[in-house]
Amino acid sequence: MHRTTLTAFALALGLLGAAGTPAAAQLMTKPQVANLIKNVEDGVDDFREYLEKRGEKAGEKADKARETPPASGASGRRAQPATESQKEKVRAKGDDLDEALDDLNKSTNRLRRKFDATDKWIETKNQVEEIVEDGRKINTAVTRGNYGAEAAKLWALLRSGINDLARAYGVPPMAV
Repeated sequence: MHRTTLTAFALALGLLGAAGTPAAAQLMTKPQVANLIKNVEDGVDDFREYLEKRGEKAGEKADKARETPPASGASGRRAQPATESQKEKVRAKGDDLDEALDDLNKSTNRLRRKFDATDKWIETKNQVEEIVEDGRKINTAVTRGNYGAEAAKLWALLRSGINDLARAYGVPPMAV
């Protein structure tokens, strides 16, 4: 009889725990969560700064290319300039990433405002869900585009920060 009672009690505790808020959300203090949010904010800033510098460098290269005649390749043929269609595809990919990064920045700012204004940080779970969703858009854009190793590295750091924040709130993280 004693063993049955203990088993029933353990089962009841397990079911209560499964129905409640995830354990990770209960174990973190507001300053710890604030630090996770700061890491995401810093990651967004670093990623945006890198993309802006990359865009400036690309513009400088394009200007320099217009000033100098095209070089002949190993076959003796001149390199062909990009077609308007090719240029448009590159612009569209960049616009998609830039728009997704703007959305992530806005949702991160919204989280910060609401987080600072509340005593119970778990009440900002909806904002974290928005951040994760915005992060998925960036993940898709970075995966489809060819932004280079540095962009991939910065995105991996930012994605990791978003996933840490998501886990703290009991939100499913992004796939790696």
